[in-house]
Amino acid sequence: MARKRKNGQGTVRLRKDGRWEGRHIVGYDENGKAKTKSVLAKTKAECLEKLKQLQDGCGSVEPFKVKPNMRFGDWIVYWYENHCQPTIRATTQKGYEEWIYVHAILALGQIPLNKLTQADCQKFLNEMKANGRKIHRDTKGPGMSERSVRSCYHVVRMSLERAIKDGLIKKNPILGCKLPPPEQKEMKVLSGEEIQRFLLQAKEEGMYELFLLELTTGLRRGEILALRWEDLNEKTGELRINKQVYPVGGKLIVSEPKTKAAFRTIILPPAMVELLLAYRKGIFSDLMFPSRIKPEQPIDPGYVRKRLQVILERAGCKRIRFHDLRHTFATISLEHGMDIKTLSAIIGHISSRTTTTHYHADSKALRKERQKKIAQGHAEDDHEEEQTWQQTM
Repeated sequence: MARKRKNGQGTVRLRKDGRWEGRHIVGYDENGKAKTKSVLAKTKAECLEKLKQLQDGCGSVEPFKVKPNMRFGDWIVYWYENHCQPTIRATTQKGYEEWIYVHAILALGQIPLNKLTQADCQKFLNEMKANGRKIHRDTKGPGMSERSVRSCYHVVRMSLERAIKDGLIKKNPILGCKLPPPEQKEMKVLSGEEIQRFLLQAKEEGMYELFLLELTTGLRRGEILALRWEDLNEKTGELRINKQVYPVGGKLIVSEPKTKAAFRTIILPPAMVELLLAYRKGIFSDLMFPSRIKPEQPIDPGYVRKRLQVILERAGCKRIRFHDLRHTFATISLEHGMDIKTLSAIIGHISSRTTTTHYHADSKALRKERQKKIAQGHAEDDHEEEQTWQQTM
């Protein structure tokens, strides 16, 4: 998570065009919306210097005085711009802004902050669930997903918690609202036979090492694409995960992971290390998986997603997401006797409880299914590609 700068220091961000932008609040309008001035620079250091000069020239700013009877729409914008936006990633900002400007303000914006009731909030959440979708209504229907409703709920709740902290309201009206029940998403994993076919086809497509490493480690897509050769200790097999790649406005950004648990070191099997070192001889980049067009940049996550679907189709495998390869690694690890705590550390979960919730039931079901096949004499001979893959597990 980006560090919040102290009040009065302004904010800086990397723009889509590669330049750095610094913003300083110079005042507020009658609704609490911040008025800002900006500076642009090629580097962050230069931007900070220009921002300091701008601040010195503007002098002190009279803080906006929030009021209990201000409109909720004005309050949530004030809260977002001053308390929330400077602390979250650009990708997170996009989601927050949708919940605030597209949904919450339209439904609740005109109600005075101190008059907002639980009934108002419940009506808003119900309507969002039943008829809140703004795009793709023809294909997905008018209702929003449970996850979207809950995400919007959490943003509104946080803004109202701040209002309590600032003494504007005494209790949070959205607490106690009934949320739609969590939707149980089907977890898809590749079977042993599908993995064999998948890896054979991945080799044909020139992406064998990337997908084999994924099935060996269960890394998140952004983590595996951010790997550099310096992250691998070829003598010990240690692989450091300390950054991730994510797209923002058509540009790839490399940053630190969101949680402390995502900073981790895992040990690769010797067979995987040998494979990577052989693969490295044909890579002329500090990145482990560079773009074929721009070797100084990581492969675009969108390109990997598209190539995955092509490989799956040509290999005769079911359609899955990249994240389902992570599920496949976790499930097979449990099937082969790995304990939950170890698996949780490898895949970077905050707690082993999260890992248990996601994978334990599925692993038991798959184990029973595999035992049934073995009992029926349906086990197949090992394939050369499966042998390589088994050695890396």
